[in-house]
Amino acid sequence: MSLPDDQKLISADDHMDIHAMPPGVWEERLPKRWRDRGPRVEQTDDGPWWIVDGHKLTPSGRKPGGLIETRQHGLRPGQPEARLEDMDEDGVLAHVIYGPTTTQLQLNDAELHAECAKAYNDWAAEFQRAAPNRLVLLPDLPSYDPAVAREELLRCAKLGHKGAIVSDTIGRGDPIFEDSWRPFWDAAEEAGLPIHVHLSGGTHSLKMRPGSWRSPAFVAVVPMQLDETLSGIVFSGILEQRPGVKFVMGEAGLGWIPYVVERMDHELHKYGPKITEDHKLSMLPSEIFARQIYTTYEDEQVGVEMIPRIGFDNVMWASDYPHGDSTFPHSRKAVAESPLSQHGPEVLRKITCENAARVYGIEY
Repeated sequence: MSLPDDQKLISADDHMDIHAMPPGVWEERLPKRWRDRGPRVEQTDDGPWWIVDGHKLTPSGRKPGGLIETRQHGLRPGQPEARLEDMDEDGVLAHVIYGPTTTQLQLNDAELHAECAKAYNDWAAEFQRAAPNRLVLLPDLPSYDPAVAREELLRCAKLGHKGAIVSDTIGRGDPIFEDSWRPFWDAAEEAGLPIHVHLSGGTHSLKMRPGSWRSPAFVAVVPMQLDETLSGIVFSGILEQRPGVKFVMGEAGLGWIPYVVERMDHELHKYGPKITEDHKLSMLPSEIFARQIYTTYEDEQVGVEMIPRIGFDNVMWASDYPHGDSTFPHSRKAVAESPLSQHGPEVLRKITCENAARVYGIEY
């Protein structure tokens, strides 16, 4: 089986990993006082490496040892023309791209993190101008302080970005569903930009360790660590009170979501009217999810069977380029052979193209 030639694919979760970033991004853009601490590439006995705040982070131009690879991409994902060539080879119209500031750098200094995020976001705006309808490079918002995040969100909207990422694991400040974040969410609704979180941690006992059994153990469960963020963003009333906000869970997968949404509905009936004194939901969590929440998935079996329970309008397919478990360069074949086809051609078009086109304003 193959996809029709006119079937467009939009991948809603791809990556700009730091090892693929052009070496001069931060050195050229950071204010002088931060350049010695900010990310930069230095030559070592093991080749070029990214150095961040005095610590070796990862090689430049190649993946760290111990990570699976589809091919040796080098810097191709960080070069718009080369990335577009790979997308053409894969038969994918557009990439929605998550960057390295929240998922990889995880700087411990709030002010340095904010400066690095701004420099990256400026570069990201330039990067996607090479093909504005095909490259949606999401800016990373500094998430230590909701006031700083709000200011950067509004700045990114003026730069022409089509969404933004916040972190639910970086820093020791309030989670994104606490009251201190409400002005941020007001700004998100005002700007009309979808707000994203991406799996990046949250486990308590399992820690990622390349070359160890801990790596697959961690990766197997990390999507489900977004359950607290999902429940918090719903029960707090953040979304109910701001119906124009779209909330996207990147690389969250599918299989765990129907259970959590069903349980949220159940617990609202059990506890909501009886003990809630701050915010009382006037809608079911499942209704809020259907109206405003989206999730992306990759090559998944059981979860695809559950899509009717999640919502045909709330799921977006992703190739996860250029990661080792990506469907690149055979994404069209992978989609055609996936269990997604059991839901029929209309649903397939929604999940692999139309939903993402609607969220990000992509023409197809």
